[in-house]
Amino acid sequence: MKYIVIYILILTSSLLAKESDFSIIIEKPFNEALLDITQDYDRGISAVGFTRNYKQTRSTSNGTYTNAFDYLDSISNSYGSQMQLIKVDKSAKTVLSKSTKLSRFNEAVAVVKTPSNGYFIGGYTLDGDLLIVKLSSSGNIIFTKIFGTKNYDKMNNLVLLSDGGVLAVGSSVTSRDKHDPLFETGLGLNDIYITRFSKNGQKLWSRKYGTKYDDRGIDAVEAKDGSIIIVSTTSSQNDKDITLMRITQNGDKIWLKHYKKGLFLTPYKIIRLKDNNFLLSLSQRNEIGNEQVKLIKFDLQKNILLAKEISTTYSSTLHDIKEFSDGSIMGVGYVRDVYDTDGLVMILDSQLELLNQEHYGDENFDTFNALSILHNSQVAVAGINTNKNSQESNMWILKLNKDGSMAQKSTKTTDFYNALIKLFKPEIDENLLSIKEDLTINLKAKSLYFKVGKYKLTDKQKSFLTKFSTKLIPFLKANQAYIKTLEINGHTSSEWGITNLTNRYLNNEKLSFNRSYSTLSYIFKKQKKPVQIWLIKILKGSGLSFSKKTIQNGVEDKEKSRRVSFKIILR
Repeated sequence: MKYIVIYILILTSSLLAKESDFSIIIEKPFNEALLDITQDYDRGISAVGFTRNYKQTRSTSNGTYTNAFDYLDSISNSYGSQMQLIKVDKSAKTVLSKSTKLSRFNEAVAVVKTPSNGYFIGGYTLDGDLLIVKLSSSGNIIFTKIFGTKNYDKMNNLVLLSDGGVLAVGSSVTSRDKHDPLFETGLGLNDIYITRFSKNGQKLWSRKYGTKYDDRGIDAVEAKDGSIIIVSTTSSQNDKDITLMRITQNGDKIWLKHYKKGLFLTPYKIIRLKDNNFLLSLSQRNEIGNEQVKLIKFDLQKNILLAKEISTTYSSTLHDIKEFSDGSIMGVGYVRDVYDTDGLVMILDSQLELLNQEHYGDENFDTFNALSILHNSQVAVAGINTNKNSQESNMWILKLNKDGSMAQKSTKTTDFYNALIKLFKPEIDENLLSIKEDLTINLKAKSLYFKVGKYKLTDKQKSFLTKFSTKLIPFLKANQAYIKTLEINGHTSSEWGITNLTNRYLNNEKLSFNRSYSTLSYIFKKQKKPVQIWLIKILKGSGLSFSKKTIQNGVEDKEKSRRVSFKIILR
């Protein structure tokens, strides 16, 4: 048996070659990056950042300029930074790539979905204005909002709110005018700058907050009651501390808490947990100057519930964190040693204990900036990749499994169908089974059907299922990244010794399920424990009564209807 299994593993690996890692590096001539990522309603993945172009130029009608500033103006939207939207499908193919092509240089920092599968993209122009662009699902601009103060402003995040609107979080160089209606509490170098928009793009309010020092808004999250928690930095001399603030829906301050620890603290992300408390990711420098991951869990009244420092040999930081439905946490960022910087993935339990970490990247600068948990608990990650021996950064999209390992590109159903046809060619030639293109496997030999009213397996059925499962299960296990479900469906003919429809259906339903169960349990018991643990996740037994009878020439073939069938469902 050992040699048979080894042979099957070799055979299946040649029939359906392992797809490549779900890692997409989008290279363009100059520096570019992806800073945020989300899942679309059609299960695609969209990411935003910026791309740069310095090659295109314009010419005047006479080809000459007498003023250098006229020349610079003539090429103002022909080169420089522009917001970039990238969308990929489950096969890691780029299906949409659009830049805004606005007249002013700009960069995107965040993306959120709209109910119509479009996008709100937040960013800023490089000359100091804030920018929100609403796009359709195809990436076309619906409207653009440019806003801010008369001074230099910068956006750090765009937060989706429960009413469908968005909150822009950033900073603004102080106006140094106490009569400025935006002024709240500070005249530092920079102040926290918050603006709220409705879902239709109407600006509802703008506020400044801060201290006499240098304050910068980093991130925000909406509480269950509609109030908003904001995290910011406060810098003075050699210290960089964090400030937490809670405001109302209208921007009025409820409380402010300043953490001054005498350490260089940098906040990156705040999220609301499923228990309606909050988790903050930040970095803290240790005694030798290396950045270390620090996580703080606190409640709505600013009480710290849990604080965790994750010490590592090298500098490490989590730029983004998200919570899975089971309470575990994934964070992404970077780890830096003396040679290079790699993308970092950390998996933590609900008590913030480190379960696993993974590093990704080449021998150069690579980092992860954002993640989005997908519908199937896989994770999409956006970041920056720099090729070996290159000084120019590229856009980078990855898909990871929940444990932090690299996910694989999806494969087509036709690939599985062709692989199964090759795998079971002897059984197909002997007319023992047939395989449909939807990956349904039907048993055809007369010896494999059940007798009227019977569900216990015969010796011939057991013998066939042993050989059949010895091929099928290793094949599925070798390609488990693509497998969602293996259904074992029991069927009956429509006959029963009574005429009442209700009883006839229910008795056939019970019989069909028993046939499914006896087949499923026989195959399951034949597997070793590690395979059983995996099968528990994908096996599904069901009874279909006589709803899918076998019809020949318009008439029910009652013998062939008394069967089990198998169906493979891909992710």
